[in-house]
This record gives sequence, structure tokens and C-alpha cells, in this order.
Amino acid sequence: MINPADYIIDNSLRIIVKPGKKQNYILGYDYERKALIVEIKARAQDNKANKEIVKFFSKLLKKRVKIKSGHTSKDKILIFS
Repeated sequence: MINPADYIIDNSLRIIVKPGKKQNYILGYDYERKALIVEIKARAQDNKANKEIVKFFSKLLKKRVKIKSGHTSKDKILIFS
């Protein structure tokens, strides 16, 4: 699996989310859009996918994670503290 820490720039990470998949998984990196492609189990309803993203990256990187932008979009920017 790809290490997302390698793609964090200025404490932020761009991701492209594909909700409603079988498991939480980092598929790869889109060099054109400069973002990680991430599959998330939760559906994009009632903020479930966003909560799952925060939980997934918090466990993976052992850091606090917030969604800076893209709350209603598949393209998101995460910030870490």
C-alpha cells in the first residue's frame, strides 16, 4: 500500500474519494491532479464518508485529521496536526 505520509505537503494532503467500496484502501496517486485516490467503505450520505475518511487517515498516520475543503465533493484537502 502507498504511504500517504510521502504525499503530505505543508501539513495538507489532497485526496480523491471513491465512496461505497468494499474496503478502505489507497488505490494510488493521480499525478495530473496531485492527489491520492482513496476507496472508502461508507456511502456519501449524511456525512458518513467524511467521518470514515477522518477515522481512516487518523489511524493510518497516527495524527489528528480534519477536512479543510471539499466536504461535499469527491476532491478533498485534509490537514494534519
